[in-house]
Amino acid sequence: MENQEKFLSFTLGSSDQAVISLQYITEVLQVSLGDICGVPQMPSCVLGIYNWRGEMLWLVDLEEMLGYPSLLQGINFLSKMMAIILEVDGKNLGFLVRNMMDIEWLETQQMKLPSTDFFSPKISAFLQGYFINAMEEMVLSLDAVAIIKSPMWLSQN
Repeated sequence: MENQEKFLSFTLGSSDQAVISLQYITEVLQVSLGDICGVPQMPSCVLGIYNWRGEMLWLVDLEEMLGYPSLLQGINFLSKMMAIILEVDGKNLGFLVRNMMDIEWLETQQMKLPSTDFFSPKISAFLQGYFINAMEEMVLSLDAVAIIKSPMWLSQN
């Protein structure tokens, strides 16, 4: 049991599945796209700032950040999307996801280390490793710390 950790699973792109450790997740909420304030001169994956509990929270299109097509393609500006709020060392960052799946226990020692020739550099930077699920599909394990500490945001916070 001590090698099990709780993860939140969600989809990436049309068919990939990813997980992120629950220990870094503060909250999961629905965000209306119209409530996000765009910020000029930011990487395109940065959607802008959102008022969260009276604080300014940066929201990111995780799919675009990882090299997938943008989450917002063909989406109505009034749509609501699910946001996962991460916290590391007192810093918060939110990222939008297409579909949230489940909370699951995973054996951390079953995580395989990513080989860099197998994953694109965009994903490798934020990957802890991957699991193989019961259906023999690969489940990417994202590194919350790497996402929050990405040089992309450091100039902003």
